[in-house]
Amino acid sequence: MLKINQLLFPKRFQLLKTFGLTFLVFSFIVRVCLYFFSLNYIDFSIINLIKIFGIGLFYDIGSLLYFLALYAIYLLLIPTKLYGSKFDKIITKFSYGLFLFITIFSFLAEIPFWQEYQRRFNFIAVDYLLYTYEVIENIHQSFPLPLLIGLIIFILILSIRFAKKRNAYKQVFNNSDSFKTKLIPTSIILLVLALFHFNIKNTQAENFKNINENELAKSGLYSFFAAYKSNELNFKDFYNTIPSTENYAIIRDLIKANNDSLITNKKDIKRFVTNTGEEQKPNVIFIGLESLNARFMERFGNDKNWTPAIDSIAKESILFTNLYATGTRTIRGMEAISLAIPPTPGRSIVKRENNDNLFTIGEIFKEKGYTRTFIYGGDGHFDNMTKYFSYNGFDIVDRKKPHRLKEKLPTKRVRIEDNEVSFENAWAACDGDVFKKLLEVADKQYKSKQPFFNFMMTSSNHHPYSFPKGVITSDEKTRENAVKYADKSFEEFFEKAKNKPWFKNTVFVVISDHCAYSAGRTEINVKNHHIPAFIFNLKNKTPQEIDKLSSQIDVFPTLFGYLNWSYNTNVFGTDISKMTTKDERAFIGNHRKVGLLKPNKLLILETQKHHSTYQWNKKENKLTPIQTDSVFLKETISYYQSAYELFKNGGLKIDPKK
Repeated sequence: MLKINQLLFPKRFQLLKTFGLTFLVFSFIVRVCLYFFSLNYIDFSIINLIKIFGIGLFYDIGSLLYFLALYAIYLLLIPTKLYGSKFDKIITKFSYGLFLFITIFSFLAEIPFWQEYQRRFNFIAVDYLLYTYEVIENIHQSFPLPLLIGLIIFILILSIRFAKKRNAYKQVFNNSDSFKTKLIPTSIILLVLALFHFNIKNTQAENFKNINENELAKSGLYSFFAAYKSNELNFKDFYNTIPSTENYAIIRDLIKANNDSLITNKKDIKRFVTNTGEEQKPNVIFIGLESLNARFMERFGNDKNWTPAIDSIAKESILFTNLYATGTRTIRGMEAISLAIPPTPGRSIVKRENNDNLFTIGEIFKEKGYTRTFIYGGDGHFDNMTKYFSYNGFDIVDRKKPHRLKEKLPTKRVRIEDNEVSFENAWAACDGDVFKKLLEVADKQYKSKQPFFNFMMTSSNHHPYSFPKGVITSDEKTRENAVKYADKSFEEFFEKAKNKPWFKNTVFVVISDHCAYSAGRTEINVKNHHIPAFIFNLKNKTPQEIDKLSSQIDVFPTLFGYLNWSYNTNVFGTDISKMTTKDERAFIGNHRKVGLLKPNKLLILETQKHHSTYQWNKKENKLTPIQTDSVFLKETISYYQSAYELFKNGGLKIDPKK
């Protein structure tokens, strides 16, 4: 045994061995912590516990190999005469410290990430890495930064002292191991790494029915890089497909309503929608509510009085009580609402290449003579929002950073200035300030005598849940208080808006972008896609509730129906008010898995060309596996395959010259 140890870890490799032990111990501790955080969400059993930690150890070793390989190559190549030299000591100590810092930081970061998303690092973490200012500010505002830095330094010092107590540094610098001696462990590390890298996928850790147990079995670092590689998925490579001709025959039949006329015989969804009656052209203000679950509202069972203002306005509106968000992020909500399209797997279209000059709902407003403006309290550079909306015809009002003032856009851009902001956090100015800006923008637009469409996103109901002091009874940073502040800002906006000359001729569309607390026992938690959506201040429309199963993508086509608009369209959404029972459906997804929800069943398309079908008990939010109906499968494939193909081949584009 001693000889094998010396063969695998000669003296020159003792620091490498020590780092490996340290890494695996940290990995184990983090997994234990996350396991305890998830006790209320997992299906506990001793067998599953052993499997989670066994699979987890396997993936931790795989992640560790990437670090070991880098240092092993250095150890192999440096000649014996340089052992212990100044150069060798600098490289070794710096590399060891750097690797330890990355390891400690990533493991500590996993804990708040898990608490927020109930997931290992995924595509959200990849996206956030691109926006260092917002992320660092969020960390600073969420946690005591000196304490966090101190904790990292403390663990770093302990880890280095552990290495010194094992005499790892001395053995690395004071030995005469030959190239041949070093070649054996280096070759083994590189060989095992190659086998792991080319044959093991992150999804192979998913051996449980419970999503939380699947995530616990993964390695955070490995999941991060797996998410980076899969940020955009080729639908045809990863999902079930059907022949192109059959696909477009199905989708054209699915989306064509009785009042629609398909324009071409081509492989597209272009059609003309006819509505009877006199066209109305009120101003339209869309308010996107950040992370507002339906169950935060009294109407949907909340008895804690979180949203009295939102509930009050909803009672006076056309309220859609059975409507679902397509995804779990703001840019998914923006994609669904603005493009009226099912969520294509991978990253949102808002962040993809070639997403300019698309047929958005803004084109329908443009056809009717409206101005179009996107209003956001943060820097719209985040998640590519500014470019997406600007290159699709919207003027921009946002809190752009000073170093981006010279950034050129094809439409107008107005900055929310410092003197207009009473409070802001890492993400944006508080909702109250943004609503004030919205009122100011609407006042100016009203004077122009041209109808306007404003697309505004709130943000205060987002971690770190910070807001101005004294607005609500408690200043504590909690989800409940963030929701209450968002509701209070909503109330103050409407109190002021009702006194404006443009109010009587303005319709307000209010939709949540997605739900908070998207974690659950299943891969897609249907309940955590249920969101509030309503249309307020429609002329000649009595407040009512519509309980038809529907999607974010349907709200604006429904508004256009209420306004008696006839128009050309290239969107997937349909008019909810005209839906029959057989038309009811919603689209939900979570980056890799996308599903079609019907009133009593759900079909999920998965990578590796797999799919699953479930009976859905809405009352208990319970999914029970059932046999797949081939018609239902083709319908689901057609929606998502068409959405993917039309975006990729330019079928959703418009002619910018027209």
